[in-house]
Amino acid sequence: MRILLSDSEATEALGRALAATRPAQAVVHLQGDLGAGKSTLARAMLRALGVQGAIRSPTYTLVERYPLEQGEAWHLDLYRIGDAGELEFLGLDDAVATLWLVEWPERGSGGMPPADLRIELAVEALGRSAVLIALSEEGSRWLEVLADNRQLPGPSAAVM
Repeated sequence: MRILLSDSEATEALGRALAATRPAQAVVHLQGDLGAGKSTLARAMLRALGVQGAIRSPTYTLVERYPLEQGEAWHLDLYRIGDAGELEFLGLDDAVATLWLVEWPERGSGGMPPADLRIELAVEALGRSAVLIALSEEGSRWLEVLADNRQLPGPSAAVM
């Protein structure tokens, strides 16, 4: 599924739509260059899932944890790690999150649960684009529900 995002509000609308349709357990990989909208999308999802107060960027802490109505969301930014072996210091083995939002997931390859959904964000001439790719059966079902959701930003959403 490819979606054109004209501005940050469209990115936030996508985050809200993803939150409204998400499965009970999900791992989402957020990929894209610096400034592509990964943190904006993650914040919008977390806010739509009921997270109150500050939603901090995990750029320096590497992981931020947020209680949800059912379970816990983990927002990770792995830009600063050298390899997946460094993940053991984050204590990710000791607990189970119901939602993983992972920026720069390629740096933690092999040290995290497999992704259900990969979202590739890119800066385009007229805004940004998001390509959503299912990586599991759960991810495929999520995209099917999302495609039927009338809250997607703009008329440019297309199933790939």
